[in-house]
Amino acid sequence: MIYFDNAATSFPKPPEVAAAVAAGLAAPASPGRSGHAASLNASRTIHQARKALSKLLGFRDNGRLVFTANITWALNMAMDGLRLQAGDHVLSTCLEHNSVARPLARLAAEGGVEWETVPLDRQGLIDPAEFRRRLKPSTRLAVAIHASNVTGALVDIRRVKEAVGEIPLLIDTAQTAGAMDLGDLGQWADLVALTGHKGLMGPTGTGGLWVRPGLELRPLAVGGTGSRSESLEQPDFLPDALEAGTANTHGLAGLAAGVEFVLRTGAEVIREHELALTSAFIEGLREVPHIAVLGPPERERRVATTSLVVEGWSSSDLAAALEREYGIMTRAGLHCAPLAHRALGSFPGGATRFSFGFFNVMEEVETAVRALTELARRKN
Repeated sequence: MIYFDNAATSFPKPPEVAAAVAAGLAAPASPGRSGHAASLNASRTIHQARKALSKLLGFRDNGRLVFTANITWALNMAMDGLRLQAGDHVLSTCLEHNSVARPLARLAAEGGVEWETVPLDRQGLIDPAEFRRRLKPSTRLAVAIHASNVTGALVDIRRVKEAVGEIPLLIDTAQTAGAMDLGDLGQWADLVALTGHKGLMGPTGTGGLWVRPGLELRPLAVGGTGSRSESLEQPDFLPDALEAGTANTHGLAGLAAGVEFVLRTGAEVIREHELALTSAFIEGLREVPHIAVLGPPERERRVATTSLVVEGWSSSDLAAALEREYGIMTRAGLHCAPLAHRALGSFPGGATRFSFGFFNVMEEVETAVRALTELARRKN
């Protein structure tokens, strides 16, 4: 098997991740609910995950990092928690995943929120200045995916923040956290949503949201926290205010182990390896006829995700042939990002996505280039 679906979930995980999950499952784990040793140890596990992530992403107050079931929950928590009202204006890129697009569509349809998307420029990239041009007195939120899960194209989120000024910016780091150095986010970001099972090397069912000091959110869910149990009102302090219910302790143990692996290895070391694979892949296909690669060719403008369209092949048939004949696992279709595919001109058929990870090697990329060359010739 050659696994090129790391944009969906990274594989394989570092061995210590599985060991940490197994150890968590082997122990009683009810963090913050009891005073016995097992409960205290579970609380320490969650604290370690919070501490490691905050170190990686530059969050100075790790108590403002809230753990969630996944990044979709984190994004919904942020958008719902700002209490947007009818007539409020929201800006996003046109590259957003449905975890952003569907909540905003619902806010527009049911809540009267005005949602506007910023288009791609001629190079297929987002121009941050377009955010500034579209600002209105009623703008209450800006949302930007840091890197497209379709093309791998990076959005310059620092310049987007400069463009929108004091308006809160919600950043989707699903494709970048752990895959590049984001150590300055805590210095200027407003809302950072993350997932544990991709570049952070953790298990599924883990995610988080960091909320800058001074910005308060209405809880999306309320319930038990183990704190202020005498009150029927949700605690008003973080992380408890946004962490109702028992935490996924064994999953967060695995996430902590994954983040520690990234810290030891170095996010920039990971990025350099993954970009070397991506560059070789794109360069290897450059002279192959009938293959259109989506997204920017420059390595500094992307992460290790590339989608392509091969003339004569549907995206799903191409993915099936790659797996059946070459053992190459990819992802076909619209990648939960129909807005991006519309903007790129690949809607409704979608594309076949290759997303490389730290544990892939150059020989696997060379196999993929040969496979695509053979398959393109077969239909043309």
